[in-house]
Amino acid sequence: MITRLKYWLLGLSLTPGSYCSQPSAAEPVSAPLRELPWGQLNFLHTTDTHGWHAGHLLESSYSGDWGDYISFAERLHEKADKEGIDLLLIDTGDRIEGNGLYDASNPKGIYTRDIVKGQHIDVICTGNHELYKKASSENEYLHTVPNFKGNYLASNLDISDPDTGERVPLAPRFKKFTTKNQGIRIIAFGFLFDFTGNANNTIVEAVEKTIQQKWFLEAIHDREVDLFLVAGHVLLDSPEFNAIFKAIRQVQWDTPIQFFGGHTHVRDYIKYDAKAYGLESGRYMETVGFMSITGLSTGGKAKTQRLAAPKFARRYIDNNLYSYYQHTSLNETTFPTPHGRKVSAMIASARKDLKLDHAFGCAPKSLWTNRAPFPHENSIFTWLQEQVLPDMITDPDRKDVPRVVFVNTGGIRFDIFNGPFTIDTTYTVSPFTSGFRYIKDVPYAVAKRLSRILNQEVPQLFDIPFDLVARMPVSEMTHQSAIHNSDQHDHPFLTNQNQIPLTRQNNKGGLTPGYTTHDYLGTDGDDTIHSPIKFYRVPNVFETRIAFPTTYSSRSQKQGERDPETVDLVYIDFVESYILLALKFLGTGYEAGNTRVYMEGTSLTDVISGWVEGHWPC
Repeated sequence: MITRLKYWLLGLSLTPGSYCSQPSAAEPVSAPLRELPWGQLNFLHTTDTHGWHAGHLLESSYSGDWGDYISFAERLHEKADKEGIDLLLIDTGDRIEGNGLYDASNPKGIYTRDIVKGQHIDVICTGNHELYKKASSENEYLHTVPNFKGNYLASNLDISDPDTGERVPLAPRFKKFTTKNQGIRIIAFGFLFDFTGNANNTIVEAVEKTIQQKWFLEAIHDREVDLFLVAGHVLLDSPEFNAIFKAIRQVQWDTPIQFFGGHTHVRDYIKYDAKAYGLESGRYMETVGFMSITGLSTGGKAKTQRLAAPKFARRYIDNNLYSYYQHTSLNETTFPTPHGRKVSAMIASARKDLKLDHAFGCAPKSLWTNRAPFPHENSIFTWLQEQVLPDMITDPDRKDVPRVVFVNTGGIRFDIFNGPFTIDTTYTVSPFTSGFRYIKDVPYAVAKRLSRILNQEVPQLFDIPFDLVARMPVSEMTHQSAIHNSDQHDHPFLTNQNQIPLTRQNNKGGLTPGYTTHDYLGTDGDDTIHSPIKFYRVPNVFETRIAFPTTYSSRSQKQGERDPETVDLVYIDFVESYILLALKFLGTGYEAGNTRVYMEGTSLTDVISGWVEGHWPC
């Protein structure tokens, strides 16, 4: 099939707001689009949606909601059925934590679990975020698994049954099924990477150990199979996926394998061999991945032989109605399905119930996680370091004690845009419930050395987990052209503070800034042609020094700080194990028993919203 490039312009008869299901969402801008490379077997893939099921209300390129995605899938199913080909939907976890639609409800997820189940998903698995808390993992077991009965897979994950306490699989280990139209026989798995930060009611089995178990070996020895499908909240190029690939290849040397990954929040595509590929489809409902395979055998119906070299193709779809209309050849009248409209209405109702548009204040300018260097006046981390934390991190019982506060950049999940800072903004920026802890009377000579260790400016002591640092949403191959060190200060986004990223045309070519992905196959994977965005590396952690003793120089007539003998070492509790490891490296004997709660009952989310309410009037 020839992939054509179109510049799709909507007719003048369209009414305002016809491109957005959510009332307050920004309208997308017309853009040149690449068509979908349909094949014999096709997939739609989502991952790391993190509660963004209302879409991006301030970013028009990603303003489609979950209801729009449902309509899109239903329309593509209609096309597949008409042409006698197949379409499957895949989701690879981290559906929670990161947006007010999930995080603002009590209990968390009471709205989103009904919204998510509105989509028919053929293979679904868990991510690490579903497992951090006992309550969220039990919600998966008691609600999400039954909602996707038979399709939710947990190949290496067990849970303690809330009623019996018995260790049981969270969901079935694998499934075998035959596709509707082509009769393609598929064996599917659902894995999680070797995660160790889960609550103690769940057990994540190491992948290397799992693939030696009897059930897995029997599954991969099945000769009546046309495709192995491995869904996982796993990096594409990881020891876990590579081990699974090698295990299958040892017994099925030429059966095609399709991997779907997640966790790193990037658009990426890799090749394992000529008949095995992997796709990862971004983050935060920005991306719907499209994958196709042509040349598979069809043992389930009219039998056909597999091609010697099956063809694999991919596309990264921007989640907005412009893209959806184009890829379905429909419009604002013919595209929405009744079910899709119903779910969009559910989302709007939930947002209203949760008062997500209530503003704590109004941001006077935009602040960036990775689109500004650090330190910089337009960096969200500099804003926290210099303004928010010094004003807000004070325990009444220790208010006069000098303190050094450490926050991991990974705790800040998204940018702040110029304009209303709402309840929803609070959770998109800082969704986690982590509080603060401290160690009292730490020698400052020790505390001041921690940043270099935690930011790996000395020989690496330990692996840094993904969630510790604010990662850039681009793949390793894209890094070469998109990533810059924080000593660059010429980025155009740093000077035009009224510009919302990824929305408005801002260059001579008339393209909107957005994803310009470079993966294994090259640079033609994105459905929408964008102008590129520069990203900047940021540290793993940053520190703020508060209530240090002051000095006064009569010569310069300036007030300064002097080093205290000891400080309270304050930090987000998520990084405690790394703080203690670094302290051990520095020769101290501090252990978990030396730590105490600081500002009891206060999270970083509370700190940010409290500061905004007091400093950013509308």
